[in-house]
Amino acid sequence: MIYALVKGITLGFLLTISVGPILFSIIKQSINNGIKGGLAFVLGVSFSDILLVVASNFFTELFTSLNARREEIGIIGSTFLISVGIYFLFFKTVKANEEGKQILQFRKRDYAKLFITGFFMNILNPGIIIFWLTASTAFIDHHLNQRLWIFGIAIVFVLLSDIAKVFLADKIRKKLTMKNIQMVSRLNGIILIVFGIILIWGLLFYGDKLPQ
Repeated sequence: MIYALVKGITLGFLLTISVGPILFSIIKQSINNGIKGGLAFVLGVSFSDILLVVASNFFTELFTSLNARREEIGIIGSTFLISVGIYFLFFKTVKANEEGKQILQFRKRDYAKLFITGFFMNILNPGIIIFWLTASTAFIDHHLNQRLWIFGIAIVFVLLSDIAKVFLADKIRKKLTMKNIQMVSRLNGIILIVFGIILIWGLLFYGDKLPQ
């Protein structure tokens, strides 16, 4: 149990500290949409992680097939990132009331959109696919029960870390002006576009050098 705890936390920590579009998007979603909006986005990310972990450990052929097509998935994911980035940069506006304060009113379908955005932004990232494939390969000789504990702890660790980021970003939000919040949204758009372009460039020119 202690071994699984240590390995699971280590695995989760490695994924948590990785700098990518998800990290910046969690901060942006929380600042723009408050705690509930940030949590909806994070739950979408976590759900995609769960599916990838299940696929990598129990549906090896399916996951191997996904990994074999990571270039196509990566291009689709990169296009998605760039599209979302363009939306945040040029079209997304922060709603404010007559007093100039941010309005945080959401319908169920708005939370569903944030959940779906987090889900696809994570699951279409070839880096995440490679991460879970590498992890599942590293623990392939472990007993099934032990692997369940390791990956379960890793996912819970990442989820709790993301939730902590949501609450931290919400505290920051309360100290920002509407202009600052709009700038954060546009900055996130630029970051997503840059990540998307770098990802496509890397897949096209170095995709054959990635681990199989």
